[in-house]
Amino acid sequence: MYRHPAMKQLKDQQTRYAPRERRLEQIDRAEQLLTEIEGAKRYPYEYLCYRITGYRPEGWPALVLDGGDVQHDLRLFVEDLSATARQAVEHVAEPVLTVEEVSRRYNVSPRTVTRWRRQGLVARRFVIDRRTKVGFLESSLQRFVAAHRAQVERGSRFRQLTEAERDEIIRRARRMALVRPGQAGLVEIARRIARKMARSTETVRLTLKAYDRDHPDRAIFPAMAPALDDDAKAQIYRRFRMGVSAEVLARQHGRTRSSIYRIINEMRARRILGTKLEFIDHASFAQPEHAEAILGPMPEPADGKPPRRPKAPKGLPPYLASLYEVPLLDREQEMHLFRKMNYLKYRANQLRLKVDPSRARTSDLDEIERLQEEALAVKNQIIRANLRLVVSIAKRHVGPANNFFELVSDGNMSLIRAVEKFDFSRGNKFSTYASWAIMKNFARTIPEENYRRDRFVTGHEEMFEAAADNRTDEHEYESALKRMQEAVKGMLGRLDERERKIIVSRFGLGGASEQTLEQLGRELGITKERVRQIESRAQDKLRKIASEEKLDLPML
Repeated sequence: MYRHPAMKQLKDQQTRYAPRERRLEQIDRAEQLLTEIEGAKRYPYEYLCYRITGYRPEGWPALVLDGGDVQHDLRLFVEDLSATARQAVEHVAEPVLTVEEVSRRYNVSPRTVTRWRRQGLVARRFVIDRRTKVGFLESSLQRFVAAHRAQVERGSRFRQLTEAERDEIIRRARRMALVRPGQAGLVEIARRIARKMARSTETVRLTLKAYDRDHPDRAIFPAMAPALDDDAKAQIYRRFRMGVSAEVLARQHGRTRSSIYRIINEMRARRILGTKLEFIDHASFAQPEHAEAILGPMPEPADGKPPRRPKAPKGLPPYLASLYEVPLLDREQEMHLFRKMNYLKYRANQLRLKVDPSRARTSDLDEIERLQEEALAVKNQIIRANLRLVVSIAKRHVGPANNFFELVSDGNMSLIRAVEKFDFSRGNKFSTYASWAIMKNFARTIPEENYRRDRFVTGHEEMFEAAADNRTDEHEYESALKRMQEAVKGMLGRLDERERKIIVSRFGLGGASEQTLEQLGRELGITKERVRQIESRAQDKLRKIASEEKLDLPML
């Protein structure tokens, strides 16, 4: 699998459009380029494409690839493109060796040759005996041997295990498996024994597997339990996040500790990849020399004066008054924060593209989450600096039928969406874009709300109010309350676990103590803003359910 889609696209283009002789030439040029690539450096895609094909690409203008990814993708490019050329081995200008011939020459197994291919031995596909097979040019083989001489010599000196060595491997493995039951699996134990006995891990692993196969009644590593389905994996991940140790989970599910950690990483990777990540791309993101400036501190105000903190008008509620404590941003500061937020998302996305959930590494997942958390912190900084804008626009739309705080809440959601969609590279001021988004949303939602109210106006409101009987029947009240409680319980059952937890804790339902957004965020391991978003989403669901079932619930 190619590590970058641009290289796969290049291979597909040459397969479709380049003549056969041209493809053979490109294969040679790609392999020559491969000898010059260094894993620690970065290379513009434009340069790579030109070296292989002789022309500059139209797409991917600012793309820069890591050297390690280039080496991997160039080897795939050579092998895949050679398969389309169907070059007969008799027509090659230098000797070609098959996997079996390389295996015999260096006294190694075909499996070892396959491992060499993953480590850099360039393979091509030739027509041998009227069949397409993997082959190696003599020059390609010699380059690999020169670069990995110690490894090749170690493989060539391989000798068969004696009976005494085989017995020693089995004895050591049985002792290790008994001392640390459920904590060390076959591969881990094979690796430790290989280090102590100066053997390859693969040799020890195959010896132990052969023993277990021939002696099922005395197997050191009995057959594992059936494969876990997604529900079981999700349960393991959920319990691990609740504090259950990997050792306990391993014993309960009949697995090794390392396999439990693999499941945890797999489910964690799925959760990360299942979260939508949107960002506004910019040419500077693919250029490493800009990273320091993008991630650097926010620039000082252009006029050199400290940030302006306007005085809050008298009589404002504490929430609104607190908004005036956050200083306004000038244009340069605003652009810096938007570029930083989107760059952090870009970096996270680059890592996400490389993650395979079944082989996810903890370090990669930690880095992705760190980048996403940093991007969220910058986003919240932008939002806080612009909340006053929402208040000022909401004040202009307040009317007899419009609640001010509902308008502010609705406007805040429009502001959050505007931060996600704003293209900072166009040079516009964010407040202009956000004002347009908020007012457009008000223009749509306020008439809809008024229309819903007007549908139920009868023209006889005063008469009904004068004739209303405000006496309350206690039995009827208790019955209505019970029906409402049952209705709420049923509605909560239709939310997912996290939404239900947040709603119950925020409103103190069922005797639960009320919690703030910050308290819930700490408990659930997410930000306060994320708790608020989930609460809003859950309330929307409850409103929809209540509307379907014709319920009038004050909390909604």
